[in-house]
This record gives sequence, structure tokens and C-alpha cells, in this order.
Amino acid sequence: MIVIDPGHGGTDSGAIGINDALEKDVVLSVAKEIIVLNKTIFDERFAIYLTRYTDTLISLKDRGQLTRALKADVFVSLHCNALPKTSKGMEVYVHDPKTLQPHIKKSIGLGVSILIESTGKLGFKGRGVKFANFQVLRETVAHCSSVLVEMGFMTHADEADYYLKKKNIRAMALAILMGLYNYFNAGL
Repeated sequence: MIVIDPGHGGTDSGAIGINDALEKDVVLSVAKEIIVLNKTIFDERFAIYLTRYTDTLISLKDRGQLTRALKADVFVSLHCNALPKTSKGMEVYVHDPKTLQPHIKKSIGLGVSILIESTGKLGFKGRGVKFANFQVLRETVAHCSSVLVEMGFMTHADEADYYLKKKNIRAMALAILMGLYNYFNAGL
């Protein structure tokens, strides 16, 4: 059971790209494409649920509650970064390991798997697996492997423009899905 969390939504646009693309739309497009690819390429190998299927704002608490109610094995929150124009690349966050949650090591393994697949196949700079105390990670890490994926920078011209093409949305979705596939096959 995989819960994909397209970040932001509704009145919360998230980052605004230098090309006026909205983070909330990019992450929802990637999440929906993951569902399509799971069906068409992976023959629905995974049970995948999204925290939102439309442009609505779901509270962070509700995202965690849904993950727990579904008894998810994995929680993946999708986001795009925004910093000065020169910043670029992908990074994955897991919850602060000092909390000694049972799924921290598995979360790190999941993050590495998604990052390797995404940066290796798509040419994004790998910025590593990092630790943070984000609420969606706090709400889920005690129950399943949990990561927050920053899929590039909306403030970097090349990375913002990358998501304007449907084929690139599909490529990112496939890379994330392959990262999940490799994670499960590694038995982490």
C-alpha cells in the first residue's frame, strides 16, 4: 500500500516557478501519472492512493490520518523547491533520525532508491537524502516508511521548464515508481 501525497493544493499554490508554473499543479500531475504508469506498465502491482486527486487543500494532519487509516507501507510526499535561481537538483527528506522511530532506516533506504532512480535516469543533480522535522513526516514515520521528495527547483529556469512538457512529467513519475519498485524488491 503506497500513499502518494501531492503537496499543497487549493489556496496553497506552493512554489511559483519562474515560468509561472505552480508547484501544486506539477506535483498533482506527477502523482496522477504514477497511478497511470502503475496500471499500464506495472499491471497494478501496487495499491496506490493519493491524498488529493483534485486541486484541493488537504490539511497536513489529514494527510497523516489517511496514511494511518489505509495502513500504508510507504508514504511519499511530492514537492518542488524554490530558492535563488542558481540552486538546482533533487533532494529527499526523511524525518529526523534522533526520534528513533521504527521506520527511519527504511525511510532512508526508500529516499536513496528514489533519488538514485530519479537523478541517474533524468539527469537531475542529486542533492542527497536529508533530515527534517516536516509535519507530514512526523505524522507518518511511526507507521510506515516516509519520505518527502523535492523534485527540482521551480526557481531554476531549466528545472521549471522541465515540468512544462507532459513527457517529462511522465519521466519523473516513472523514476519515482521505479524507485519504489526497487525499494520493495530490495526487501528494505
